[in-house]
Amino acid sequence: MRIVILTGAGISAESGLGTFRDKDGLWTRYDLSEVATPQGFARNPALVHAFYNARRANALDAAPNAAHRALARLQGARAGVTLVTQNVDDLHERGGAREVIHMHGQITRALCAACDHRWEAPRVMGRDDACPACGERMTRPDIVWFGEYPYHMDRIAEALAACDLFVAIGTSGEVYPAAGFVEEAAGFGAETLEINLEPSAPGRFDRVITGPATRSVPAWVAEVLGG
Repeated sequence: MRIVILTGAGISAESGLGTFRDKDGLWTRYDLSEVATPQGFARNPALVHAFYNARRANALDAAPNAAHRALARLQGARAGVTLVTQNVDDLHERGGAREVIHMHGQITRALCAACDHRWEAPRVMGRDDACPACGERMTRPDIVWFGEYPYHMDRIAEALAACDLFVAIGTSGEVYPAAGFVEEAAGFGAETLEINLEPSAPGRFDRVITGPATRSVPAWVAEVLGG
Protein backbone atom coordinates (compact mmCIF):
# COMPACT_ATOMS: atom_id res chain seq x y z
CA MET A 1 0.00 0.00 0.00
CA ARG A 2 1.32 3.40 -1.00
CA ILE A 3 0.70 6.08 1.63
CA VAL A 4 1.09 9.85 1.40
CA ILE A 5 1.18 11.60 4.76
CA LEU A 6 0.80 15.37 5.05
CA THR A 7 1.70 16.94 8.38
CA GLY A 8 0.99 20.43 9.66
CA ALA A 9 1.73 22.54 12.70
CA GLY A 10 -0.42 20.38 14.95
CA ILE A 11 2.11 17.55 14.94
CA SER A 12 4.82 19.82 16.36
CA ALA A 13 2.60 21.70 18.83
CA GLU A 14 3.25 19.16 21.59
CA SER A 15 6.97 19.76 21.10
CA GLY A 16 6.37 23.39 22.04
CA LEU A 17 6.22 24.93 18.56
CA GLY A 18 3.39 27.38 18.00
CA THR A 19 0.63 26.82 15.47
CA PHE A 20 -0.64 29.58 13.22
CA ARG A 21 -4.42 29.42 13.56
CA ASP A 22 -5.17 28.64 17.18
CA LYS A 23 -6.46 31.52 19.34
CA ASP A 24 -2.97 31.97 20.77
CA GLY A 25 -1.18 31.12 17.54
CA LEU A 26 1.14 33.13 15.35
CA TRP A 27 -1.75 34.68 13.42
CA THR A 28 -2.89 36.47 16.58
CA ARG A 29 0.52 37.69 17.73
CA TYR A 30 2.13 38.90 14.49
CA ASP A 31 1.12 40.69 11.34
CA LEU A 32 2.27 37.96 8.97
CA SER A 33 2.11 40.35 6.02
CA GLU A 34 5.10 42.05 7.63
CA VAL A 35 7.14 38.97 8.54
CA ALA A 36 6.08 36.27 6.07
CA THR A 37 5.88 37.93 2.66
CA PRO A 38 8.51 39.10 0.16
CA GLN A 39 7.07 42.60 0.45
CA GLY A 40 7.48 42.61 4.23
CA PHE A 41 11.08 41.45 3.87
CA ALA A 42 11.80 44.22 1.36
CA ARG A 43 10.34 46.82 3.74
CA ASN A 44 12.03 45.65 6.92
CA PRO A 45 14.54 42.81 6.60
CA ALA A 46 15.77 43.31 10.16
CA LEU A 47 12.29 42.64 11.54
CA VAL A 48 11.86 39.54 9.39
CA HIS A 49 15.24 38.14 10.42
CA ALA A 50 14.43 38.77 14.09
CA PHE A 51 11.14 36.89 13.70
CA TYR A 52 12.80 33.88 12.04
CA ASN A 53 15.78 33.91 14.39
CA ALA A 54 13.30 33.46 17.25
CA ARG A 55 11.44 30.71 15.39
CA ARG A 56 14.74 28.99 14.50
CA ALA A 57 15.89 29.04 18.12
CA ASN A 58 12.52 27.64 19.21
CA ALA A 59 12.73 24.86 16.64
CA LEU A 60 16.34 23.96 17.39
CA ASP A 61 15.65 23.82 21.12
CA ALA A 62 12.55 21.63 20.66
CA ALA A 63 12.63 17.84 20.63
CA PRO A 64 10.71 15.44 18.39
CA ASN A 65 7.71 13.89 20.06
CA ALA A 66 6.04 10.48 19.91
CA ALA A 67 4.11 11.40 16.75
CA HIS A 68 7.29 12.28 14.83
CA ARG A 69 8.96 9.07 15.99
CA ALA A 70 5.92 6.96 15.08
CA LEU A 71 5.88 8.26 11.50
CA ALA A 72 9.60 7.57 11.23
CA ARG A 73 8.95 4.02 12.44
CA LEU A 74 6.24 3.59 9.80
CA GLN A 75 8.49 4.95 7.06
CA GLY A 76 11.27 2.61 8.15
CA ALA A 77 9.02 -0.44 8.30
CA ARG A 78 7.01 0.03 5.12
CA ALA A 79 8.02 0.83 1.57
CA GLY A 80 5.96 3.39 -0.31
CA VAL A 81 5.44 5.91 2.50
CA THR A 82 5.85 9.51 1.30
CA LEU A 83 6.09 12.08 4.10
CA VAL A 84 5.20 15.66 3.14
CA THR A 85 5.21 18.47 5.67
CA GLN A 86 4.00 22.04 5.73
CA ASN A 87 6.25 22.60 8.74
CA VAL A 88 9.59 24.35 8.49
CA ASP A 89 11.12 22.64 11.52
CA ASP A 90 13.36 19.56 11.30
CA LEU A 91 11.61 17.48 13.95
CA HIS A 92 10.63 14.75 11.49
CA GLU A 93 14.28 14.23 10.56
CA ARG A 94 15.44 14.35 14.16
CA GLY A 95 12.67 11.88 14.99
CA GLY A 96 14.23 9.41 12.56
CA ALA A 97 12.42 10.02 9.25
CA ARG A 98 14.66 9.08 6.35
CA GLU A 99 13.13 11.38 3.74
CA VAL A 100 10.83 14.38 4.17
CA ILE A 101 9.42 16.67 1.48
CA HIS A 102 9.39 20.19 2.92
CA MET A 103 6.88 22.02 0.74
CA HIS A 104 7.29 25.30 2.67
CA GLY A 105 11.06 25.22 3.07
CA GLN A 106 13.17 24.78 6.18
CA ILE A 107 13.99 27.14 9.03
CA THR A 108 17.45 25.59 9.26
CA ARG A 109 18.32 26.59 5.69
CA ALA A 110 19.32 29.94 4.17
CA LEU A 111 18.63 31.21 0.66
CA CYS A 112 20.34 33.88 -1.44
CA ALA A 113 17.72 36.02 -3.18
CA ALA A 114 20.36 37.07 -5.72
CA CYS A 115 21.70 33.73 -6.99
CA ASP A 116 19.32 31.14 -5.46
CA HIS A 117 22.14 29.39 -3.57
CA ARG A 118 21.06 27.47 -0.46
CA TRP A 119 23.07 26.44 2.59
CA GLU A 120 22.74 25.52 6.25
CA ALA A 121 21.60 28.59 8.16
CA PRO A 122 23.43 29.76 11.27
CA ARG A 123 21.37 29.98 14.43
CA VAL A 124 21.21 33.77 14.01
CA MET A 125 20.86 35.41 10.58
CA GLY A 126 21.04 39.10 9.75
CA ARG A 127 20.46 41.53 6.91
CA ASP A 128 24.20 41.99 6.32
CA ASP A 129 25.03 38.28 5.94
CA ALA A 130 26.85 37.60 2.67
CA CYS A 131 25.99 34.68 0.41
CA PRO A 132 28.86 32.15 0.49
CA ALA A 133 28.45 31.57 -3.25
CA CYS A 134 28.12 35.04 -4.79
CA GLY A 135 28.93 37.39 -1.93
CA GLU A 136 25.73 39.42 -2.26
CA ARG A 137 24.12 40.59 0.97
CA MET A 138 20.66 39.35 0.03
CA THR A 139 20.30 36.33 2.28
CA ARG A 140 16.95 35.27 3.69
CA PRO A 141 15.48 32.21 5.38
CA ASP A 142 14.75 29.39 2.92
CA ILE A 143 11.05 29.62 3.69
CA VAL A 144 8.12 29.76 1.29
CA TRP A 145 6.33 32.97 2.15
CA PHE A 146 2.75 33.92 1.38
CA GLY A 147 2.49 34.70 -2.31
CA GLU A 148 5.35 32.33 -3.23
CA TYR A 149 4.98 28.93 -4.86
CA PRO A 150 5.55 25.91 -2.59
CA TYR A 151 8.50 23.61 -3.23
CA HIS A 152 8.43 20.11 -4.77
CA MET A 153 4.86 20.31 -6.09
CA ASP A 154 5.63 17.99 -9.02
CA ARG A 155 6.90 15.28 -6.65
CA ILE A 156 3.89 15.71 -4.40
CA ALA A 157 1.46 15.53 -7.34
CA GLU A 158 3.06 12.29 -8.54
CA ALA A 159 2.80 10.76 -5.06
CA LEU A 160 -0.85 11.81 -4.67
CA ALA A 161 -1.74 10.31 -8.05
CA ALA A 162 -0.19 6.97 -7.10
CA CYS A 163 -1.18 6.58 -3.45
CA ASP A 164 -3.72 4.19 -1.98
CA LEU A 165 -4.14 6.14 1.26
CA PHE A 166 -3.80 9.86 1.98
CA VAL A 167 -3.40 10.93 5.61
CA ALA A 168 -3.51 14.52 6.88
CA ILE A 169 -2.13 15.02 10.39
CA GLY A 170 -2.38 18.18 12.46
CA THR A 171 -3.26 20.56 9.65
CA SER A 172 -6.08 23.10 9.51
CA GLY A 173 -7.03 22.30 5.93
CA GLU A 174 -7.33 26.02 5.14
CA VAL A 175 -4.09 26.85 3.31
CA TYR A 176 -3.87 25.97 -0.37
CA PRO A 177 -2.51 24.15 -2.25
CA ALA A 178 -2.08 21.66 0.63
CA ALA A 179 -5.75 22.00 1.57
CA GLY A 180 -6.66 20.51 -1.79
CA PHE A 181 -4.52 17.39 -1.47
CA VAL A 182 -7.34 15.33 0.03
CA GLU A 183 -9.64 15.94 -2.95
CA GLU A 184 -6.76 15.35 -5.34
CA ALA A 185 -5.89 11.99 -3.77
CA ALA A 186 -9.54 10.97 -3.53
CA GLY A 187 -10.01 11.82 -7.18
CA PHE A 188 -7.39 9.20 -8.01
CA GLY A 189 -9.22 6.62 -5.89
CA ALA A 190 -7.27 6.83 -2.63
CA GLU A 191 -8.84 6.37 0.77
CA THR A 192 -8.47 9.43 3.00
CA LEU A 193 -7.84 9.80 6.72
CA GLU A 194 -7.55 12.83 8.97
CA ILE A 195 -5.77 12.71 12.35
CA ASN A 196 -6.36 15.92 14.27
CA LEU A 197 -7.51 17.37 17.58
CA GLU A 198 -10.89 17.82 15.92
CA PRO A 199 -12.16 17.44 12.35
CA SER A 200 -11.00 20.31 10.16
CA ALA A 201 -13.93 20.00 7.76
CA PRO A 202 -16.56 17.33 8.43
CA GLY A 203 -17.24 15.10 5.46
CA ARG A 204 -14.00 15.74 3.58
CA PHE A 205 -12.27 12.54 4.75
CA ASP A 206 -13.38 8.93 4.69
CA ARG A 207 -12.24 8.49 8.28
CA VAL A 208 -11.28 10.83 11.11
CA ILE A 209 -9.24 10.05 14.23
CA THR A 210 -9.33 12.76 16.89
CA GLY A 211 -7.02 13.40 19.81
CA PRO A 212 -3.53 14.70 20.58
CA ALA A 213 -0.98 13.74 17.96
CA THR A 214 1.33 12.09 20.50
CA ARG A 215 -1.43 9.61 21.30
CA SER A 216 -3.39 9.24 18.07
CA VAL A 217 -0.50 9.00 15.59
CA PRO A 218 1.38 6.19 17.39
CA ALA A 219 -1.91 4.31 17.80
CA TRP A 220 -2.66 4.61 14.08
CA VAL A 221 0.87 3.55 13.12
CA ALA A 222 0.57 0.50 15.38
CA GLU A 223 -2.71 -0.32 13.64
CA VAL A 224 -1.09 -0.09 10.20
CA LEU A 225 1.88 -2.17 11.25
CA GLY A 226 -0.32 -4.76 12.90
CA GLY A 227 0.35 -3.99 16.55
